[in-house]
Parts: sequence; structure tokens; C-alpha cells
Amino acid sequence: MTMYSSRRQFIKLGMFFGISVMIGRLPDAHALEVHSGPSPLDWMSPDGKARYRWDALRKVTGQKTFARDFRARDLSGWPKEQAHAFFIKATRADRIFEGVDLSLLGPKLQPDRLVLHEELFGDGVTVPQPESLAAGFYGKNFLVPKGQTPPLIGHPVALLVYHDFDRFEAAKRMLRFAQDVVKYGAATGPNTPPNYGAARYVRIGGDTPASSSVYSPMQDAIIWGAFDGNNPVWPPESPTGVFVPTSVMLKQRGGGGVRDPLTVARETYEPMRRGMDAAADIEKAIEAARKDESKLVLDRSGFSQSIDPCALEADNGNAWYDAKTRTLHLIVGAQSPYEVARVAALMVKDNKRFPVETIKLLSGTTVGYGSKDHSLFPFYAIAACFYGDGLPVRLANDRYEQFQLGIKRHSVEMDVTIVADRKSGKFEILKVFYKFNGGGRANFSFSVAQVGATAAQSIYYFPKSDLTTVALATPAVEAGSMRGYGTLQAMSITELMVDELAVELGMDQIELRRRNALQAGFENTQGAQPLGELNNIEMLDLAAKHPLWVNREKAKADFDKANPGKRYGVGFAQVQKDYGTGADTSALALEFDADGKVRMRHCVQEIGTGATTAQQVIVRDMLGKAPDFVEFGVAEFAELPMVSNWEPYSTTQEQQDEFQKNPYWVPFMLPAMSASNSAYFIGFGTRQAARFLFEHALWPAARAIWSEGPAGGQIVSARMTLSDLRVVEGGIGGGGMETLSFERVARKAHEMGLVTGVALHCFSRWEWTTATFDIPTIGSISVAADVISVRYGDGAAPELKRRMTTGGYDFIKRSSVNYPAVQRNNAGVTTYTPAACIVELNVNTFTGEIEIMRHHSLVDSGQMIVPELVSGQLQGGLAMGIGHALMEELPLYEDGPGNGTWNFNRYTLPRAKNVAVWNQTADYLAPLSETSPTRGLGEVVMVPIIAATGNAIAHAIGKRFYQLPVTPEKIRKALAL
Repeated sequence: MTMYSSRRQFIKLGMFFGISVMIGRLPDAHALEVHSGPSPLDWMSPDGKARYRWDALRKVTGQKTFARDFRARDLSGWPKEQAHAFFIKATRADRIFEGVDLSLLGPKLQPDRLVLHEELFGDGVTVPQPESLAAGFYGKNFLVPKGQTPPLIGHPVALLVYHDFDRFEAAKRMLRFAQDVVKYGAATGPNTPPNYGAARYVRIGGDTPASSSVYSPMQDAIIWGAFDGNNPVWPPESPTGVFVPTSVMLKQRGGGGVRDPLTVARETYEPMRRGMDAAADIEKAIEAARKDESKLVLDRSGFSQSIDPCALEADNGNAWYDAKTRTLHLIVGAQSPYEVARVAALMVKDNKRFPVETIKLLSGTTVGYGSKDHSLFPFYAIAACFYGDGLPVRLANDRYEQFQLGIKRHSVEMDVTIVADRKSGKFEILKVFYKFNGGGRANFSFSVAQVGATAAQSIYYFPKSDLTTVALATPAVEAGSMRGYGTLQAMSITELMVDELAVELGMDQIELRRRNALQAGFENTQGAQPLGELNNIEMLDLAAKHPLWVNREKAKADFDKANPGKRYGVGFAQVQKDYGTGADTSALALEFDADGKVRMRHCVQEIGTGATTAQQVIVRDMLGKAPDFVEFGVAEFAELPMVSNWEPYSTTQEQQDEFQKNPYWVPFMLPAMSASNSAYFIGFGTRQAARFLFEHALWPAARAIWSEGPAGGQIVSARMTLSDLRVVEGGIGGGGMETLSFERVARKAHEMGLVTGVALHCFSRWEWTTATFDIPTIGSISVAADVISVRYGDGAAPELKRRMTTGGYDFIKRSSVNYPAVQRNNAGVTTYTPAACIVELNVNTFTGEIEIMRHHSLVDSGQMIVPELVSGQLQGGLAMGIGHALMEELPLYEDGPGNGTWNFNRYTLPRAKNVAVWNQTADYLAPLSETSPTRGLGEVVMVPIIAATGNAIAHAIGKRFYQLPVTPEKIRKALAL
């Protein structure tokens, strides 16, 4: 009953566009141990607590490997020789590209292959255009055609391929900063693609925060816009005719969601028009408030800068086209290998010059902070391999190239208005206009802009809101789904403004937040009710009692007196960050044998967060036994023969009603590792599988053991039910019964022929799907899953064993299914994690330097799976937040990273001395009960410290900054005024 692959095995993912796609893990022995095979159990203590990450020893002894570490000679079946390639890139995006001049290289360093756009195009090697993604999501061309102006600074214009490393490296170094290699023609100005989209979220609430809205995006419609230049235009007042928006992308994160603008215009013109009437009413209310002395209207403009993710592993790929077998081999570091494989098949389908029948994709551990989520780079690597003359071609960014070509965090220009009542301090209106700079390639820019807008409210309830967001195409380097996904930029400005409002109102900053905090049952700005209790007020109350906050005025007076030239300040901010994509999935197979050995195959992939450790702890907590054998990053489950139309955000209700009649259909297959989704959403599937075995295998087996003996055994004198069953030290017990080892219970379950393995798939559209299954030995049950297969124990009847023909499992067709209504796509988000931060700092009034002295965080993490992993996420997030607040910044255009001169000699990252590494503390709110869910927090933990730092600076020197980062130069300039 082997469930994990050997290192030479590939798992067949399926057929895409007539191409067989197979995925495997990186084949180095150590990498195999990290991701699949026997799981060492010394990392877990007897009480089930993780002593350290399950891959910790391999990490600290240098055995952790990335895709970047491998060459062709390391891979079984690949040629031993390795070719290498690099790009020449355009550093101007305002003139026509005419060609390249490689004379600087001389005769000895000329490439073995020089590839330009015209050759790629002639060979049918073009940028993939998945229908489920925005138009031009990956751009238009791999290389700039001659006679055209590059769409962005740093766009590749030529590919140089070398058969040997020495000449490759020498040529690359020689051309790195050369000025005359790229030949330009006439000036044209920018040649950017069309702007990526405009959207407007308008809401007028009901009589109470929990009442149904008069108008809201979820209840009525999101308003989609078009463009006049870079300015958005909206549906006109005319009740007739059709207003066609530029783009409609009903998605949050994870891919898909594009709808035909004309179709949407016809379907939603009337509710969009009503939305514009509501927006007009809100504008009238703002103007009335400006004239009303009882109201406070605060208008501010803000800016959040472009930054680089600075992931440890730069983008890379190694690919080999085997013409004899028509097989494309690929190694890549990606946050979603499944998506890479699917789009790669689209890219190479029907190619007559390089016919491909099979794709074999290897993936491994990576880290990206979003920069490897739907990146174009893997497809660049595929394009390069066709010109290796039979050799594998490695395309790997060095750090200069990563700055020049890698995905960035969006810079955002923001205009924000908040209206508050002076007497009560209650917020009444929020109006925003965000301009997200997406650079010259679409990627997820429009999606990021939408998520940013839906996050603008931060932790507050606003009875009225008008949230406008646009994603603009510019010559800047591409921006995409970097950690924070638009929310960091939006909430930071909101939190800075709330502090200023408190000062204007003469109110304590935390008290103002408390009066306006979202509570359970309140609607958000999309008209949806967030999941459960948000605990915002509890967190605010804890912050208000913290000594840093209570003693801040005395501490300032004492410090300022003792340190001439320095000014002390304390600042606070609290936010809530969404997690999930709106089309979240989880899939795994979990089983145990008659010896009590537990095996798990799981879709979760390790990207540095410790997700693979956490999923095993979940299993141990629920079954009393951690897996003995594991495989992670699984992209194909033979046990789950699913099909999908891949459009979870744009499928209509009528289509979903028809599709779901097929018991194999699911709205979306497998998740990317993004959106802080592993603890709650991916872990949800793990919990469902473990609970299924707990209820339908362990419970009946344990009950049978306790019933053995005269007169019904030890259980007969008690009234023990499933609700009394517990995982206890030493195995399974509860209800006063004898503790049974897991091995004993497993053996009994097999003897009885019970279900001893389950494979399942779960889907959430801000609400979990449920389905009914009629399962032999169990009966008809409702499960929070849409696809299930089961495996029967050794003692099962022959007729049951004959049913196990689907990957060794019995696929159970669902009797009925309840998928969430597609209207929930308009909810934006409903799952949030609150986080807060208090920052203590001082400002040197001579130099402008800012010293972070101490900071304290508060996080509502729900049920923590592994507290140490939560702490690690928090510490890293705090450092990234401080970097964004105070130092990290990339110019957008000619002086920015696209010119190829940026590296860490110019780009400042925070060091230990900048983040108060020994003076940071944290409190984690206790879960409301033992059944409280986990919360995703990989992103939220970096957000509040940004505004808290800004608010502390204002407390220190009396100057407010809405343009990030707050650098010493800005401090000196403000103090000089």
C-alpha cells in the first residue's frame, strides 16, 4: 500500500490541450526526504507538540534544496551537458527597438544562438493567453519585435544561448552595464498596453450596522468602469443603451475570473446605474458635511511606493526539449506548479516546429512572497529551451536581473476622505480613489486594485462608502501579487488618517478606534458579514492597557529631556487582513494500515511558512498519530477523478447548476500557495479527512474493543457516545474508557473492514461546499467536501474491495451538492485576521534618522497549530513592514530597477539593528473556544507596524507623513519648514 512516489516516478496530472502533463518532485535524495517518503518522528514530542519544523535538521545542515540548485547532470534521464542563457533587455520604453549590437563581445564570446522575436514568432513560440486570466496577463510578446517600442522598461529584446558556462558567464558580465548594445530608433513615447481595469464598490447601509444594505456590491453589483486616458468613466445616467467597461474580473486571488464586459454590461447595467445614484448621494452627503460644524471631514492624499519582494531564491528555470520523444522537461520554482503545468501545455499546443506530446515538470521548495505566483518566468525558460540545440537550457536571474525583471509590489496614489461626527466620534462616510501602478504587464494588477479597495475600511464600520480603484498600465516594471496584495497600501493610509482624526476630535486614538470597530454581524463595505467574532474591541482594550501606551506622555517627556536633539514617540495601529481567494480548495488522501502506519498525500507545498509541518500536526491532534509517510506538493490525485471548467469566478449560476450535476465536476482544482491560505483553507481539508477517519473508523473500532467481553464489555456500564471520544496521551480514550493505542484501534478497524482511508476535495467561495454521499459501511452522510473516495480495511467484504478501482479507492458519487451561490463572488472577502502594533521610537532631529526602540504586537490567530511558526511569521512580517515604512523604495521609471543597475548596494533592506530584534514582544488572543478556527496571518502581521511607525513619528515631532517611505530626508525637510 505504497502512497508516495519514488524519486524517479512522475505523477500524471492529466491531459491539457491534448498534451500529457506529469509532475514530480525534485529528485535529489535530500529534497525527496523533505517532501515525501518516511517522516522522521523525532521532531514531534510525545504530547504531540512540534519540537521544531519537521525539515529543520535538513535546513540547518545545508540539505534544503531549491530548483535553482539543480543542473542537468543532477537529473536522471537528462543530458549531462548544460546550456545557459540570459536576456538583453531594453532600458528605454520611449523609443523604437531596432536590434542588438554584440560586437563588444568579440568573436570568442558570441552566443551559440541569438534569438530575437521574429524567430520565436516564426516558430510559433508565443506568450500563453489563458482565457481564464485577464487579457495580456503575461504580456504580448516574450521579446520586443523590431520596429516596436518596449511596453515596459527592462523588457527582454534578445535571448543569448551558450553551450558552455565559462563563455556564458564572461559574456553576461561584459554586457551587464553596456550602453550601446540595444539599438533604438525614433522617439515614440510610452507604448503601454491598455489600462487594466476600473471598479467601484458603493454601499449605503441599512438602519443598523447589521441591517441589510440599501445598496451594496454583494446585494446589487460592483460598478465596472472604462477609461478616458487614465481617468475612469462610469455608467452614464441614460436608462437606455449599454455602457461597456474596460475589464470585468470577478476574482480575488488565485487565477481566473474574467468575464465578457459586454455580457456583464447587459446583465448588470440597471444595478450599476443605481450604484452610481448611490455614489452621487454619498458625494452630496460629503459636501453637506463640509458645511456642517458638527461634522469633521478629513481629506488626505497618500502614496505607497514600489518595492521588491527580495525572495531568497531569484526566478529561475531549467528546461530541456527532447525532440526524439517530443517531451518537454522543466524544473521551476513556483508557488503553483499545477498552474505552470496547465499554462505550459497551452503555450506549446499545436506547435509544428517544436511538437510536444508530454510535459514533465519538476518542482520543489521555493519562496516568493507572491513573486512566483503566476509569473511569466517559467514560460521564458520553456521558450529558451527550444534553442538549446538539444541541450537543456538554464535561465536564472542573478540579483541585478531579478530587480530588473521580477514582479514588484504596486505603488499606489491615494485620495481618501473620511467623515466623522464631532460629538460621538462615529465614522459616517469613507470615500477613496486609488491608482495602482501595474507597470507594463497586466498580471494581477486589476485584482490587486480591487482587493486593496475592499480593504480600505481597515477595522471600521462605515455606514456609507464609495471605493474607487483603477489599475493603470505604465512603463514601470511589472507589479503583481506580492505579499499584502494591495491591502498594505490601502490600510496604512486609513490608519494614519484615523490617528489624525483622533487628534482633531481631541480623543484618545485607541478610544476612537474602539467606537468605530467592526463587530460580529456588521456588514463590511461589500455588504457581506465577516466570519464570526473579529475580536477587534478586545484587542483594542488590551492595547490601551499596555505600558507603552499608558506611559507614553511621561516617557516622552523624560526621554526628550535626557536626549537633546532626539524626540520620542509612541504610535499605534490596528488592521484586519483578509485571507483566502474566494475560490479556495484543499485536497489530500489520508489512510492507515493494519499496523497503524499513517500515510498522507497532500496538495500543500512548502514555501517557507512551515505548512508541511502544520498539516502533520493537525493529523496528530485529531487522530492521535502523526503520519509515518508523507508526500507534499501533490498535483494529481488518482483517487479523485475530478474535472473542472477552471472558471470559479466567472461561471454563471445557471452554468454552475448544470455543471454540478456531473459528480466529477468541481469549480476549481488545486490551490496556489498564496493568500495566507494554508492554515485555515488548506488545513480545512486536512481536518475534514482526519475527522472523517476519527468518526467512521476510530470510533466504531474503539467502541468494538470496549464492547469485548462478557455482557457487552467495559462500555456497557457507561453511556459513551462519539462526542465523548478523545485523543489522549497514549492513544484513543475518553468517557472513562481504557486508553487504546492507535495501533490497536487501527488493527481492529481493518479486521472489521471499516473505511480506513479517505481522499477528499473541498471548495470554498467564502462559504464551504457541502455534499451528501452514500458510503458503504457508513450510510448517507453530509460532508464539507464536494468529492470523496474511500478505502476499505483488510477485512472488508470482497464486493467492497472490488469497488476500489480508482487509484486504489472507491470513488463515491455524491447524491447531492450545495455549492455556494456565485453571487458570493461579490462579497469581496469574509475571512479576516485582526492584528495591532504599538511602536516606540525616537527621531534624531539633526540627521532625520529614526530608531525603532521597541514594539509590541497583538494578533488574533485563532487556534494556533504550531505557535513557533506563528511567531516566525510575525517576526518576518514585522521586519518587512518596517522596511516598507522607513527605507525600501524603487523609483518607477528610468532611474528604477528596469535599467538593470539595481542590487542590494542601492536597495536598503532592514537589518537587525533597524527592527529592535531583542526588544519585540507579542500577545496572541486566546481563541473563544476549542472549536474556534485557525486564521491565516502570513500577510496581516506586516501591516499594522507601518502605520504605527508613522503615528509614532507624528507623536515624536508633530509632523504627519502620508508619502511612504518616511526617510531621513523627508524628516529633515519637514523639520526645516
